[in-house]
Amino acid sequence: MLTYDMSHADKALYLYLYECIRKDILEGELKTDEKMPSKRTLAENLGISTITVENAYGLLISEGYMYTVPKKGYYVSRISRQQLSSQPAAKKLDIDKRRVDEEYSYDFSSNRTERSDFPFSIWARLMRENISLKEKELLTVSPCEGIAELREAIADHLRSFRGMTIDPDQIIVGAGTEYLYGLLIKLLGEDKVYCVENPGYKKLLSIYRSNGVECRYVDLDDHGMRVDMLRSCGAQIIHICPNHHFPTGITMPVSRRYELLAWANEDKGRYIIEDDYDSEFRLKGNPIPPIQSIDACEKVIYMNTFSKSLTSTIRISYMVLPEHLANRFFEKLSFYANTVSTFEQYTLAAFMKRGYFEKHINRMRLRYGRKRTQILDLIKKVLGSEDCRIIENESGLHFVLEFNTDIGDEELKKRLARKKIRMVSITDFYMDELPRDRHQFVLNYSGLSMDGMEDALREIKKVLAEGRKKA
Repeated sequence: MLTYDMSHADKALYLYLYECIRKDILEGELKTDEKMPSKRTLAENLGISTITVENAYGLLISEGYMYTVPKKGYYVSRISRQQLSSQPAAKKLDIDKRRVDEEYSYDFSSNRTERSDFPFSIWARLMRENISLKEKELLTVSPCEGIAELREAIADHLRSFRGMTIDPDQIIVGAGTEYLYGLLIKLLGEDKVYCVENPGYKKLLSIYRSNGVECRYVDLDDHGMRVDMLRSCGAQIIHICPNHHFPTGITMPVSRRYELLAWANEDKGRYIIEDDYDSEFRLKGNPIPPIQSIDACEKVIYMNTFSKSLTSTIRISYMVLPEHLANRFFEKLSFYANTVSTFEQYTLAAFMKRGYFEKHINRMRLRYGRKRTQILDLIKKVLGSEDCRIIENESGLHFVLEFNTDIGDEELKKRLARKKIRMVSITDFYMDELPRDRHQFVLNYSGLSMDGMEDALREIKKVLAEGRKKA
């Protein structure tokens, strides 16, 4: 007869009894097909209610540890026995859990949005309005391409701000560009050869390759992706940032844009993915028209995100497909569920349609323009032309500092890190591992605090001076 000390139970009695019996089954104390005591007999033996035993048996049966035979009783099921260790093996996860903001007192590479820059009050009000007035719509599953209101708002914004005449049905909304890249690969074909810029956003190479496609890279010259290397690499799909290349800051001239369009038109299967990630923040003059606006042959897939214009945590991006690709998308991929919450889609749609987005962009352009001027003036004051050259084209949310030093890029990064200062170099963004030193470092300024910047720049000056002394 089974005997357990029920006075030791530290939980509901039926759960304690379940665990005791389960342990005996797993450890082989109770054998396969061994008959178990009846509910009444076990209850009387343990001094508990029949209902308690019934609940414990029911749980064991539902999980497959026991089975019943009508009019005969309860039996132990056949299961694979495993030697249970009294001490679970220690798990070691190879994950670097350190946070950058805990390691560095000043981070010139941060692209975070400052709290004061996000329109929390307006966003919260619009969210509350939608919850009050759109209960039915919020609980209706979004179509695969995104709700119509948001796509119409995006089309209106692109028409007025980027000079793009498009149908809202050409727009596909998704949770981040990485998700949209995956859809594009399925749409264009996994048999295609993709190509990215070198140097460039290295994550792109990883994303394409992790999706099982061949991805190559092509070097840049002063005008952007080199067309001669592109022709020799055998690519069919290219991914470029023509308006403000990351990290070099190059703006592709119209002559190179037409060269790339000519390349795309040479073959039916060639396309250009145009990443326009921070086009809203050209600080002087009108934004440069996208390649999509001069594409007459449906060869350009336009992509943008609200990560730069609002905040990186909002995770809403979109792509504009040429008409024939949009038709192919709805024919082949419309079974995909949209990955953006309807609550966020309706809130963003209202934010744009009521003019708040345009006002926000205008406000941020002024704020970023002033901030950029402050930072540039501070760099000139502390470092000056003796220590660095500023490479910037008054576009986007980063520029490049070229240091006057013989210290290698990796060594300079290490010396700055010892001073609790983080900077990333252009060489960090090369796709290959060839040794190079450009002495050029990226400065993202959207999330930089002016507090402590002068001290950080003075530390950089000291490091550069120490390098010159040793040389």
